[in-house]
Amino acid sequence: MAMNAAPEATERTSLLKVAVDYYHELLGDEKLAAESFKALHDGLEHKRLIFGGRPLSPYLRPHFITETDWLRVKGVCETIWGALQKVKDEAIRDGTLLDELGFSETEKDLVRIDPGYRQVSPTARLDSFLTDAAYSFVELNGESPAGIAYADSATEIFLELPVMQKFAERYSVSGFSGSPRLLEVLENCWREFCGGKAERDPVIAIVDLKDLPTQKEFELFRDYFASKGLDAVICSPQDLEFADGRLYYGSLKIDVVYKRLLVNEYLPIIDECPALLDAYRAGAICMVNSFRGKLVHKKAIFAILSNERYSHLFDEAELAAIEAHIPWTRKFREERTQIRDAPGKDHIEVDLVEWARANSQKLVLKPNDDYGGHGIFIGWSLNAGEWDDAIETALVDGDYLVQERVRTARETFPMVFDEIGSWGMVEQLVDLDPLLFNGIVGSAFTRLSSNELANVTAGGGMVPTFVIADR
Repeated sequence: MAMNAAPEATERTSLLKVAVDYYHELLGDEKLAAESFKALHDGLEHKRLIFGGRPLSPYLRPHFITETDWLRVKGVCETIWGALQKVKDEAIRDGTLLDELGFSETEKDLVRIDPGYRQVSPTARLDSFLTDAAYSFVELNGESPAGIAYADSATEIFLELPVMQKFAERYSVSGFSGSPRLLEVLENCWREFCGGKAERDPVIAIVDLKDLPTQKEFELFRDYFASKGLDAVICSPQDLEFADGRLYYGSLKIDVVYKRLLVNEYLPIIDECPALLDAYRAGAICMVNSFRGKLVHKKAIFAILSNERYSHLFDEAELAAIEAHIPWTRKFREERTQIRDAPGKDHIEVDLVEWARANSQKLVLKPNDDYGGHGIFIGWSLNAGEWDDAIETALVDGDYLVQERVRTARETFPMVFDEIGSWGMVEQLVDLDPLLFNGIVGSAFTRLSSNELANVTAGGGMVPTFVIADR
């Protein structure tokens, strides 16, 4: 479902190529490169831009995007988000859609609880590839998107690099700041939760499991909230108590839970740590994102969007955006379904499993409800026997998706190899990640990887995204 090349593709390619070549040319100055590495190294340490004990951004260049492309990306993301909100409304109205999304009975119970605000996922991240020929989404993180504060810190660091300051003499460079947008979302959800007017500033608890690699990001958020005059704490479900109709962390009464805890991580401990759920069910806290975020976090959401069976849910603009940017996706099971071999061609009906078996070079199998690149089988990287084994694994599991291959983006980046500043040019997969706040794109960052999984948990890195233009 790749869209045709945009009319601006040649202009975009020319601007980006010239800009990137110029940036790399600047790094040919050994003194400037050494000074930039030192600024990067010191900035990563100072800003706590660390994930699991390793630097999160071992690169000397950010990701550049043109103003024209950014406006297009923003418009597409917001249109797709409107369609996702409609899926949420339909799923709450008609429970059969929850079955199609792969919800367990416990998960169904969680999403039926009214969070006190309408938005399905006040914070979300759309993972995408932007090329000259297409703009395609591959996944959606609608439950608890990480990276917002990390991206802000990376933006501040990269803007101060000597090489970037030299580059900015020739090009206009604009970065993003997502933390203010996140705080605005928390406050807006709190006001909606309170009936439209909040009588006090909320006390915020950032809740997740203990000792996670994202702990540093929680500290960045806590410090940012405190800088704006708000009380904020970092805690785990084990630290919470529900008593007298209020949620407590020690003696502190919590109003807003910024939930970074994934449902899959909470379910195994829910009986021993019921306070969070009890407070949420009682309407004692405003939880952002709520358990309803699971509706759009399940990867099967793409199987809803791209299946003509559900096209009646969407308007003309949403259908066009889905057609152009959402990859064909189906729940992987024994059934007859519609496929399309090429854009503009009529759909044909096939036996899904047998068709998938014969088309490994253009398909991916992925679990419906996992993250970090776990359990994904990339058809074009497997031989026939390995693909057959992957198919059997997916069928036995019963909760897998099959998805068409999308055009991926690759660029060469100056990558730092060690702590003394050795670096070289390395081709990387480029995953552009727009961040949405109450359905509006307000920030972005870019994940880089040397393999097919542009995922930080799977060993990738990240850089800030900068919008550039000629001065």
